[in-house]
Amino acid sequence: MTAAAERTHEADTAGDILAVARERVLDRGEGLTEEQVLAVLHLGDDRLEDLLALAHEVRMRWCGPEVEVEGIVSLKTGGCPEDCHFCSQSGRFPTPVRSAWLDIPGLVEAARQTAATGATEFCIVAAVRGPDQRLLSQVRDGIKAIRDSGNDIQIACSLGMLTQEQVDELVAMGVHRYNHNLETARSHFPNVVTTHSWEERWDTLRMVREAGMEVCSGGILGMGETPEQRAEFAVQLAELRPDEVPMNFLIPQPGTPYAEYTPIEGREALKLVAAFRLAMPRTMLRFAGGRELTLGDLGAEQGMLGGINAIIVGNYLTNLGRPAQQDLDMLADLKMPIKAISDTI
Repeated sequence: MTAAAERTHEADTAGDILAVARERVLDRGEGLTEEQVLAVLHLGDDRLEDLLALAHEVRMRWCGPEVEVEGIVSLKTGGCPEDCHFCSQSGRFPTPVRSAWLDIPGLVEAARQTAATGATEFCIVAAVRGPDQRLLSQVRDGIKAIRDSGNDIQIACSLGMLTQEQVDELVAMGVHRYNHNLETARSHFPNVVTTHSWEERWDTLRMVREAGMEVCSGGILGMGETPEQRAEFAVQLAELRPDEVPMNFLIPQPGTPYAEYTPIEGREALKLVAAFRLAMPRTMLRFAGGRELTLGDLGAEQGMLGGINAIIVGNYLTNLGRPAQQDLDMLADLKMPIKAISDTI
């Protein structure tokens, strides 16, 4: 079909965005445009079941049935100099979180516990603008200690914005995936963070990809963005071509500027999950922070059947999650196999 014919065909079927999505995304593996994602987000609740079913079909066709399970641990907590308005670890807000470091034995034990759940991915996170030499040395020593303990789990890092030299150091350490969330749409970012720019985050992710590491980048939904900005964000992430997109839903944190925000309602969150899957049919889409508050147990299962194919198990950085076994039992009930470590190498 020529480009002109394709535009004509999609215009003819614009009255049913799910019909457009079925042909474009399910049949051809192409993500929806920004305008089309917005149309999905404007669907009524009476279409939610059909939307989730289509998103699940897309996930199964272009990603397969396996689910990647990940655990995360904070190496350096609190005291961050940035002013991300959602974050309890910012040193600029009067939150209950205090600065703390995890020692190497603690890091090794966290990796062991993560691997024991069947997870294939372990992410080392630090609340910083970017890593200094002390932090990089701690990460290097931690990765060596994890390997020396006999643990072959894949290791990812999330250490803020990077220089090219730091990117190269992480590659040499054996870090195979780097997380750096864009957080929100480019047009909304200045309302969320003022101490650095969206473009600075994008530049780090570009260097990570060019160095051969996998790119993990997502954000938080429910920070005052409009439906148009949510569609914008989905398509900007798709342009990044990330290997993984963590989907977080805002947990209002005491002391932060967003402390009084109302969490996203469950059905709206499920619609967002499906819309992001239709924007990125081939990407690992991961349930991350806030799903327990926003969706509850039933909603988590619906999300797994609505486009999600990866989850973080256990606790988050400063918030409690569900017990890991509860999520593993859910996957077993849904007959969704956990991705093997050998498949990630």
